[in-house]
Amino acid sequence: MHILILNGANLNLLGKREPAIYGGVSMEDFLASLQQEYKTVTIDYVQSNNETILTEQIQQAENQYNGIIINAGAFTHTSIVISDAIRAICIPVVEVHISNIFSRESYRQKSWLSEVCVGSICGFGLNSYQLAVEGLLLMHHQFRQESGLSD
Repeated sequence: MHILILNGANLNLLGKREPAIYGGVSMEDFLASLQQEYKTVTIDYVQSNNETILTEQIQQAENQYNGIIINAGAFTHTSIVISDAIRAICIPVVEVHISNIFSRESYRQKSWLSEVCVGSICGFGLNSYQLAVEGLLLMHHQFRQESGLSD
């Protein structure tokens, strides 16, 4: 299984930015532990503060990946472009947030991505990404079973 994790604006600052909300672990350190946990899964990671780069990554992912995990950061609440890109592809996308966006400021409570993703996970810190990996693995396994394919 091959998964792409996309992180948006300001998520390059994980481990430094508002540790009371986002924790004190960098994404790079967390990714290393995630890859150790899921040795049979190839995980690629792209972080960008540029909405266009994230959109292009989504558009190019369809024939390369079995699924995408996206934490678009602030683009979650503003980007119709990213939403349209997700709508245009035929692989599952899981929306992830480190904090519980519904317990935060009102402008963070609207996601333009939720309606086009297969699921949304928020509020479990960096473990939200692990839960998304688990969800994609279950979906992939169910699809293979329904298709009569062996794992």
